[in-house]
Amino acid sequence: MADRAAEEEEQGAEGGRSLSEAQRQVLDRCLHALKHAKNDSQTLAALLLITRLCPASQLDKPTMRRIFEAVGLNLPARLLVTAVRDTGGSGLPPHELLSLGTALLAALSTDPDMASHPQLLSTVPLLLGLLADGSVLNLQNRAGGGPEDQPRGNGVGEGRERRRSAEEEDRDGSAATQETSRLDEAMAADCFQVLTAVCGLPRGPEQLLTRGAVPALCRTVKQNRCHQRALSLLGCLLCSKTKEKAWSKHPAELLSLLVRLSKDFCRSSDLTRFQMCTQLVQFLPPPGVALQSGELKEVVSSVWGALRPMLQAKLTPKQIGPVLVLSACLLDLYGWELVGPPKFCCLLVNRACVEVRMGLEEPPGNDLSPELQNTLTGCYRIMEAAMEQACTAGDVAPPHSSSLNALSLQQTRQVLGVLQEAFSAVTFHLRQVDPSRFSEPFVLATFRALCSWLAEETSCLKEEVTGLLPFLVGYVRRHLQEGTSEQGLSDWMARVSISEEGGGWMGGGALRYLLPALCHLSAEDAPRKVLLSLDTPALLVDFLTQTWTSLKGRSGSALPRDPSMETACSALLNFTVTEPESVRKDPCFRALEAHLGEALPVLVNKPRLLVLAANYCTLGLMIGRLKTPTGGSVEAAQRRFFSAALRFLRGALRSGSGSGPVQVSVGWEESWDEAAELWRLSLQALGGCVRAQPWVIGLIRDEGWLKHAVAVLTESSALPERHTEEVLEEALCALAERCPDCQQEIREAMRRSGGGALGRMKSLKKLVGV
Repeated sequence: MADRAAEEEEQGAEGGRSLSEAQRQVLDRCLHALKHAKNDSQTLAALLLITRLCPASQLDKPTMRRIFEAVGLNLPARLLVTAVRDTGGSGLPPHELLSLGTALLAALSTDPDMASHPQLLSTVPLLLGLLADGSVLNLQNRAGGGPEDQPRGNGVGEGRERRRSAEEEDRDGSAATQETSRLDEAMAADCFQVLTAVCGLPRGPEQLLTRGAVPALCRTVKQNRCHQRALSLLGCLLCSKTKEKAWSKHPAELLSLLVRLSKDFCRSSDLTRFQMCTQLVQFLPPPGVALQSGELKEVVSSVWGALRPMLQAKLTPKQIGPVLVLSACLLDLYGWELVGPPKFCCLLVNRACVEVRMGLEEPPGNDLSPELQNTLTGCYRIMEAAMEQACTAGDVAPPHSSSLNALSLQQTRQVLGVLQEAFSAVTFHLRQVDPSRFSEPFVLATFRALCSWLAEETSCLKEEVTGLLPFLVGYVRRHLQEGTSEQGLSDWMARVSISEEGGGWMGGGALRYLLPALCHLSAEDAPRKVLLSLDTPALLVDFLTQTWTSLKGRSGSALPRDPSMETACSALLNFTVTEPESVRKDPCFRALEAHLGEALPVLVNKPRLLVLAANYCTLGLMIGRLKTPTGGSVEAAQRRFFSAALRFLRGALRSGSGSGPVQVSVGWEESWDEAAELWRLSLQALGGCVRAQPWVIGLIRDEGWLKHAVAVLTESSALPERHTEEVLEEALCALAERCPDCQQEIREAMRRSGGGALGRMKSLKKLVGV
């Protein structure tokens, strides 16, 4: 960038030296006149003299900047307003005022500082209105007054006009007004120059959106004025972060435009269709917007109908890329429902997989072109959709809900086979990626695609995946450490309509994609050993603490559920169960205990986060059972955790009505299917904690867990299922073994009430002597 700036400065200097001494003197006088002009006539005269005597090609950038600063934005803005509101008082026809004003603005907008100036931005609605209305007259009418309401001026040639007859004046004036009021090509080009310059600013798309660009440009396209330029500018708006906001703010206008473009697409010749694929992608809504729209569904269905013969034909690499990218975007909207018959779905997946293999199995060192990267990113999305569908094909689904649901067993095997070959190419490519490329969007896209495969399937390519673990863990660790500084990745995710659970791109985004795979891999011996050598548990603990800090910092009491935190807990639980020695020695688990002690007391009071609380409770108790008894004092954080855990576990069950079976508490009912197994694991771990840390027994009595459990069991006839009964009995037996007072309390309850569900626990009865 520095070299380029130096080169431009050198070129500018050469341009400045081409002015003669006389030209420089004239330029200096003109600039002085511009700065001290008393009226618009003097300003315009000085500008005209500069353009005549000092051609733009001979002016360097500093000199151009001096001219821009001398002219300022007051004059062009005033010319536009005068043309719209007062066609007669200036002495010039409105068309000439607009032509001059837009030309000045177009020149000024080439300077980024000028383009971002509030005064220039204030002219954007007028420029948009001029494009949308197509003539000065229409713009004046929209502004509140037509030409008949405006006073006549005293411009140049007034004496000549007076000599005309009244009839000739009316006839000629009417014709001239119609001729000059039309938006000519030069004026339209100037308007688009200004709008494009604004759009190119960091906050440009948002500035245009808030000033009504979307409806105005849609109206411009609808009326066939500057059709291609308007579409190009709209496409830039809809390829930025403002896409979702634009669709939520102007759904009717954008859907109407999409319907028109899709009809043009379906009616066009095959060659034109290939050229239109890229354009159509820009105007599709983001996933999740207007999905209930029947009109949008018809649009997507008709586009699929036009794509089928294209994908079935023999295509060149340049042709197939845009077709596959468009197919991927359509899949994002409605999945496989509208794609076509099963045979065509298989063909689509196969073509995407072939492109991935051909693109990624190039020898190391060969750079992929931006066009190929874009194509492969679209292919990844097709592969991800196919993988998700293939892995849920056995689930119960509505009839005809997806073409892939109707695949035969042989077709399903073929789809999984080509996917496996493609993902083998993905692992090959990622092994060649140097850490210096970790911030590249295409590397993230490739990584994300592999994670979608690993989330569902880790039995295939096991050796390749295990060998790739150093890259995968290193990649997510880098992004977690760099946090939110990666603006390029955030912009890319917005362009391809990918959103994170927590909103925009955060450093933990890469790890979120990998977490389901880590759950699978940490349950298998060989990959788990590799993950331990890569310090993966510490990475997961860092993710939990960072995400909890972010979650806790949000305003309002209703904290949103974050499934990734629950998945991270599951992976850590696998390490805790299978690698007890690592848990005892690895300092990251001490940091995890401290975090759990801080977070669980908060979580128990957040009903929407009950499943996360169950994960935290289970994880902390499973770690607690591995501790060795100590005669010293108990840490405050540890006592705080166990106190919160006991309160949490106590709230899961309640006595049945009358003498009926035990009931799940109202607060747990909605989440019981997800939390039940974690609750049972927690009770098993609680028994282990009683044996490993005797001090916990006193806390169990103080927190009322034993009293509540005994009361619920004696007042109810049975427990919901056998497994729940077994874990409760195991926990009560652990207490009875270690604590005579607990044993006495259980014995008296059994004798006093006949036992109820408590009396059905045979091992416990034998232990307490009933």
